Amino acid sequence: MASFNIHQCLGMDDERDPERTARVIAELNAHLVGLQEVHSTFIESPQLNTLTQTTGLHVIPGPTMHRSDGHYGNVLLTAYSPLSVRPIDLSFPGREPRGAIDAGLDIQGRSVRVIVTHLGLNVRERQFQVDRLSESLVSQKYDLLVLMGDFNEWFPFRRQLLLLNRLLGKISTRPTYPSRYPILALDRIWVRPKQALQAIKIHKSPLARIASDHLPLKARIAIVPPA
Repeated sequence: MASFNIHQCLGMDDERDPERTARVIAELNAHLVGLQEVHSTFIESPQLNTLTQTTGLHVIPGPTMHRSDGHYGNVLLTAYSPLSVRPIDLSFPGREPRGAIDAGLDIQGRSVRVIVTHLGLNVRERQFQVDRLSESLVSQKYDLLVLMGDFNEWFPFRRQLLLLNRLLGKISTRPTYPSRYPILALDRIWVRPKQALQAIKIHKSPLARIASDHLPLKARIAIVPPA
C-alpha cells in the first residue's frame, strides 16, 4: 500500500503532468493507494483511466472542495471492491474544507477498514481533525485498520500524533517532504494491529522526486486469512 500527495499533478519543475503522476503511481505497484490533493481533472484523465484498466484498481473519490472547474480532495485506489464507503467531514471553521475517505474492504476474507485523509495547516485545526478521527476509530469493529495520508505535522511530540500513536501504535516515520531533499515526515501510515505492518519506506525513484512536492510513502502489510 502507499500514500501519495500528488500536488494536483504539479511537479517540482512547475509542469502539470498527469501522465507523469500516473507513471509514479504505477511504479508503486500497490494494491491500495491513498492520494491527496487530487483535482477531478486527474480522476477523469486518460492517464488514470489507462492505469486503472491495466491494474484493475477501483477509483474512490473523496472530494472536499467543489470549484468552478471541478472538485478537489482525496482519492483511494484499491484492487479490492469496496463493501462500504463513507466520507468523514473534518472541516474546521474558517479554514479550507478537509475530509477523509472511510472505506470498508474484504481482503482475503478479512474485514479491512482504510481511511485516507489530508489534515490542515493550522495546529488547532489539526487537533480538531484528529479528535474527530479518533472518535471514528473506536466506533466500528474490523480485523485490520489502515489510516494513511498527509498529516501536515512533523513535530513528533505534538498532541495529535501522540494521540494517534496511543490509539494505533507508534510507527516509524520517514521524511517525505520536500521531494528533492526530504527532511519532514508529513505523510504517515498507521496499521492496527501493529504487527501487521511489516515494512515502511519512501519511494525515491527519479520520477517521484520531480512529479510532486511530496514523495510517496509505501508500506507492506501481512493479512492473515481466517482459520
